[in-house]
Amino acid sequence: MPKIPAVSPATGSRPPPGFVHTVDGNFVDSHGRTLLLRGVNLSGSSKGPIGEPSYLLDGFWENAEAGGNSFAYRPLNLDDGSADIHLARLRGWGFNTLRYPVTWEALEHEGPGIYDYEFMDYTVRVLRKCKEYGFRVYMDPHQDVWSRYCGGSGAPYWTLAACGINPRNFTATQSTILHNEYPLAHDPDPASVPAMTWSTNYGRLAPQTLFTLFFAGRDFAPNCVIDGSNIQDYLQSHYIEAFGRLADRIRDAGDLLDDCVIGWDSLNEPSEGLVGYPDLLTLPTRQGSTLKKGPTPTPAQSLRLGMGQAQTVENWSFGAFGPQRLGSVTIDPKGLSLWADPSTEPDGVHPRYGWKRGPDWQLGVDIWAQHGVWDVETGYVMRPDYFRYFPAAEFAQPQDLDEMAEVEFVSDYWAPHWQAWARRIRLAHPEAIHFVAPPVFAEPPPLPDDDLAGRCAYSAHYYDGLTLVSRHWNWFNADALGLLRGKYKSKFQALKIGEGAIRRSLQSQLGILKEDAPILGSFPTMIGEIGIPYDMDDRRAYGWTDGGRHKGDYSRQQRALDASLNAADGPNGLSYTIWTYCPDNVHPWGDLWNMEDLSLWSSDDLRPRGADASLYQAGGDKSSAMLLAADRAARSRSTTRFGGTGSFTPGYQSQLSLATIPPAADDEGRNADITTYSRWDSTFDFLTDGARAVKAFSRPYPIATVGIPIDIQFNIAKAEFRLVVRVRAEDAPVALRSAPTTRPGTPSSSSYSTFDDPKADPPPTEIFLPIVHFAADRTVGPLLFKSKQKEDLSCADADVDEEPARSRSSETLRGFAPVPYPPRALRNGLAAAVFVSAGRWELDGSTLRWWYPVPRPGEPDREYTIVVARRGGRIVTKEERTHQGLWERLCRSAGECCIM
Repeated sequence: MPKIPAVSPATGSRPPPGFVHTVDGNFVDSHGRTLLLRGVNLSGSSKGPIGEPSYLLDGFWENAEAGGNSFAYRPLNLDDGSADIHLARLRGWGFNTLRYPVTWEALEHEGPGIYDYEFMDYTVRVLRKCKEYGFRVYMDPHQDVWSRYCGGSGAPYWTLAACGINPRNFTATQSTILHNEYPLAHDPDPASVPAMTWSTNYGRLAPQTLFTLFFAGRDFAPNCVIDGSNIQDYLQSHYIEAFGRLADRIRDAGDLLDDCVIGWDSLNEPSEGLVGYPDLLTLPTRQGSTLKKGPTPTPAQSLRLGMGQAQTVENWSFGAFGPQRLGSVTIDPKGLSLWADPSTEPDGVHPRYGWKRGPDWQLGVDIWAQHGVWDVETGYVMRPDYFRYFPAAEFAQPQDLDEMAEVEFVSDYWAPHWQAWARRIRLAHPEAIHFVAPPVFAEPPPLPDDDLAGRCAYSAHYYDGLTLVSRHWNWFNADALGLLRGKYKSKFQALKIGEGAIRRSLQSQLGILKEDAPILGSFPTMIGEIGIPYDMDDRRAYGWTDGGRHKGDYSRQQRALDASLNAADGPNGLSYTIWTYCPDNVHPWGDLWNMEDLSLWSSDDLRPRGADASLYQAGGDKSSAMLLAADRAARSRSTTRFGGTGSFTPGYQSQLSLATIPPAADDEGRNADITTYSRWDSTFDFLTDGARAVKAFSRPYPIATVGIPIDIQFNIAKAEFRLVVRVRAEDAPVALRSAPTTRPGTPSSSSYSTFDDPKADPPPTEIFLPIVHFAADRTVGPLLFKSKQKEDLSCADADVDEEPARSRSSETLRGFAPVPYPPRALRNGLAAAVFVSAGRWELDGSTLRWWYPVPRPGEPDREYTIVVARRGGRIVTKEERTHQGLWERLCRSAGECCIM
């Protein structure tokens, strides 16, 4: 590791001790140690206000038109004690980093330039609570398909009106799919919406138009002028300033920047809209989002539908083997138009928002028709390649096309937007790490060094697409990223058969993303989103199939998530934030957004205390009518008022916090004592209760490494962790004379000394060992089914000394580090057998510290290995035993085979 800079490359100031550097392709602390930042997105629930899940149509449009509601109390309730419970759980799982989604709507929902400072101040309070628990946070300006009001999340309602759109006709024109109006606005059945249908909106007219105007309105829609500015500048300036105001508020708090809030992501998963489409008459093959599922119009057909013209379009399904054509369907809007009627803006002025539209922008008519792309009367498309060339506004003749350059969305439009965003954020947060997030799977473009300022990370997203869309962990998969990047000549070459091949392919794909980072410079990579759906196989784990016999069995989800997170281990050694943790997730509606169900935890998975208090027994009616009726009943019992934010009614079950779960039939329902630790008997009980596939995501990893971790391996079946570290002379850490740190990887004093100082305790490599894998038998307590009670390390292939160095007993009763998680009453011990190839180690709570020699200048590099296994073999709980199949039980008894 090169020497950490003496001054910040962004400001020229001396960095504080807790500073996170971005050098040599890694996150690095002030000791010079390589950091892995691993955590979760907190939270998917922040996509909408309290009490407004995506399936709820009642009051949806009326609230939007009246200015919307506050997002206060997102993502956590600070007033009832539940926030402490959730954050303690996240820290106990081993997470040290949070990606913190905030939507533009949350900041500016009432109208242009009207900011919700009350929500911003609440956000500051939540961030301070996150700081108490030792989290590093990077802010996420989140969106999906533009806005809640066109089927996703992000922009406020008024942006649709500003673009001349009437969202009340979205469903009729199929300009976007709305969960709460699916399949028909007058007869919705939101529980029936197919998985990932929301993502098809990236290929529908409303989001395509909105993103095109946002990124490229000046070139492709020059007539769209509002308040004297092109719609591109109008939208971008409001978006950037809204988040700039939030950044100002966080700065003015005085105690959050750099120690807690370390940086800012750029716009989540930006879409190119129509920019770059080669032919509006066909469905493109190389656009960023081409999921074919359900009725799938071409862009030209979408234009006609938007003006109320009936169209016969292709109909598709998506199964285990990908998209399949099902024939055609006819969509008839019956004359209803996507475009706002001119009467909504008398004299060109909006009566609520006050903007004045330019004279060349005619309401009620498709804006692309107004720019000569197609003719409304005939439906004929005159310029099918209008969005292909730059600048399209010149209306070049066919003979001139050879001289026109094709647009490149990322470099021509996304990059200039990012520069404007980064400059505004840096005004408020000079030392911010900019997490640069281009469109999904797109390589980042080179960006100016002055804007990166040496404080940058490449922010990529990765999902196992087949598992995400099919909701099944398959025996085959495909190298999707390799296909996109031209690695294969045919799709068949990208096919991966068997779990081993799939796991290797996922790791290879994340390796490709890591290799993109050097385009920006010598910066690290953060996988900003990664995760799996928990409602697999018709929600069998919820007890909704096979008479309920699979209830609580998340073994398939564990295999799928372990494969994805294992891909970040190995030689990749990547930081990541998993999507997502939703405090209000429930089985019937998932994360309360478009039927997504990716939360690591759910109140519906809490263990019953006393009689089973589950509201949904196996095999019951799961229709929309039944679920919405239950929702209305819960809401009628849970109307809540907060000072200054007005009244609202939390949606189904726990919209506000766990305390809002309706009372159960017995005195010990799942909501009992949920805001205190009295519900749980041990740390193991606390960390596993309500968690789903917890053994996959609460995994050991090197928090801070002296040197570079070159191989990270974790075998869930054996509860065995193996780390190989390469150490060079330049990796000699900087020691600090200070009190014990409260957060691994974070110094707490500015008193420096060198590694050679005999009075200094050199900074060690720090490894997190999760309780869910390494807890002693007494920590597991009555939940334990079986432990071998003997060392079974199975590490004959480990390159370790025959006589391992053991610093002290591998079982400890010492608790977590001195931060408020969890309370001392729940602190129990680990049972870890540790073998190292060199050096000494000690175990303090869930943190293993390891010291080893660093080569002197001129000496060759060294490699060291550590192996940690649970003494007594892997933990098998009574719950896991219930779901083990016959072969798995026989293999466990034999101890020499495993189920793939």
